[in-house]
Amino acid sequence: MDRVDEPAPEKRIGDRERREVDERLQQAHGDGVLTLTEYDERSARCWAARTRSELDSVTRDLPEPAPASAPAPAPAPVPVPAQHRPHGVRRAVVGAAVLGVALFGAGQVATAQDASAVFGHRVVQLAPGQDRVEVGVLFGNVEVVVPDDARVGTGGTILFGSSDCDAACDGSGTRAVTVDASGGFGSVDVVRQGERAARDADRGSRDDRDGRDGRGDD
Repeated sequence: MDRVDEPAPEKRIGDRERREVDERLQQAHGDGVLTLTEYDERSARCWAARTRSELDSVTRDLPEPAPASAPAPAPAPVPVPAQHRPHGVRRAVVGAAVLGVALFGAGQVATAQDASAVFGHRVVQLAPGQDRVEVGVLFGNVEVVVPDDARVGTGGTILFGSSDCDAACDGSGTRAVTVDASGGFGSVDVVRQGERAARDADRGSRDDRDGRDGRGDD
């Protein structure tokens, strides 16, 4: 009786392959091929994959990426969500501390390159044409102001903190913007320009009323 050889086990893949696929998923989200919910679900499957076939299933129905017309700088490593890579939490907190110490202060408007806060408050405004910003926070608050036409996707990990992007991440808008927020014991708020202007105007009106009421009591 002839012996039937068993098929060789499928080779396992590592973080380099997972990063490449996650970058393709981010591009698909930025192009409007995937919704934010679909990107989150596929990104989780991507980082949980152990073999090439599992990884290929995440992008099987996506269009092939357009060939690059010219060599481009290598993209920065994509932060891995904590639920997929436990060691990412510790790196996120340390990274926020290193970046934030150099930019220590409160109430200042920062550029995207200075997007970190330690024991203070920072306001980050995207530069014209900018579609990605990375922020770090440690015992502080960073407010990221995006254009009114932005369709925001978020990433990164904040340990013992919060990230608020309710209105800006509603899936509307035509300009894809990615906000990567990492750190701990702080908060990151993502708001559209119109939303922030309306909030500031309302706050100014309340201050005026309170001032008039205070003078009336004299």
